[in-house]
Amino acid sequence: MYVIKCRECGKWRIIPTKEEFETIRVNFLLESWFCTRKLDCSCEQPEDVKYDRSHIWVLDRPPPETERLVIMRKDLSRMDTYYVMPNGKRARRHYDVEKFLEENPQYSDTMSPSSFSFSTPKIVKETVSMSSMWRSLG
Repeated sequence: MYVIKCRECGKWRIIPTKEEFETIRVNFLLESWFCTRKLDCSCEQPEDVKYDRSHIWVLDRPPPETERLVIMRKDLSRMDTYYVMPNGKRARRHYDVEKFLEENPQYSDTMSPSSFSFSTPKIVKETVSMSSMWRSLG
């Protein structure tokens, strides 16, 4: 599920497709997001998603030109980060990014190894309940 927070009212809204979410994410620093940008939505309407323990929340901001995959381990202990590069291959570490850029110099103007972070997003601990942990292990 993809959600975004309205800059005006602070309510969380579901973004229906990954493509739409990625477009918003890429332009987020240049263009704030408001409820009125979602079809048939306004700040007066109830939130689409409540910030509570019914979901595990993570915060993420990947660089443009790639797709970032963050995969939570079954035991909910941590997450692993990968990037899907423009050629479709996964980069698991900085060495993989450097190798990709050596083999594909046309991307050197739009990305650099320093724009990739393999650190994982912060898991908001209060949203991980013991029952979630047991369900994931079962």
